[in-house]
Amino acid sequence: MGKLFALFFACLCMETLSAQTEADTIHYRKIYYLGGTGLSFPLGKTNEALTTKLFSGSAGLDIALKDPQYFLTPTLYMLTFGYDQLIPDPNYNHMIENGRASFYMLSLAAGKRKQVKRLNSYAYLGPAMGLITEPRGDLVDGKIKMENKRSFTVAGKMGIGSDYKFPGFFIGAEIGYLYNLKKIEGNPVHFLTIMVGLKSDITRLSEKVTDVIGIDTYK
Repeated sequence: MGKLFALFFACLCMETLSAQTEADTIHYRKIYYLGGTGLSFPLGKTNEALTTKLFSGSAGLDIALKDPQYFLTPTLYMLTFGYDQLIPDPNYNHMIENGRASFYMLSLAAGKRKQVKRLNSYAYLGPAMGLITEPRGDLVDGKIKMENKRSFTVAGKMGIGSDYKFPGFFIGAEIGYLYNLKKIEGNPVHFLTIMVGLKSDITRLSEKVTDVIGIDTYK
């Protein structure tokens, strides 16, 4: 089921990326900060160990390229899940139930957007990498000592979304799919992410930074 969903989602992204695009007058030579909050849903066998928790978040940039219909979007996703340990860890003497696991994933994606007046739709895809923390417990002197087991993972991220420009800021929403190469408790790890949030123009701040270091990016 998860593989079929991923294939459908990829086709949907590619359809959006191939759409005809009007001249973009909003994003020309612009850099935007985007911050969001939402939910992450484990898919397929992933939900045997992980469950949805409130809330997940994201923080990133929308960097328009020379042709502003194309953009780069480096984004940090902070995803939180309920956690049930399924396989004993030989380094610990207790199993964890109703714990909490976290994923800190940096996505380095590229995308394409379509502007219709103040409304923008877009799709993106690219690699991701990050840190996973899983809870572990040891019984020491009659007390449970909790620790976090940390591991590195690489992943792929794709998504579609839209935003609308109000004076001074955008309001937007996106649906994403994240697939991790690392398994959790013997199961594949992939999520559906739903984020809503704000996007604001930080081009002037970027101009000041590039001016200080002597790069005339916006000339």
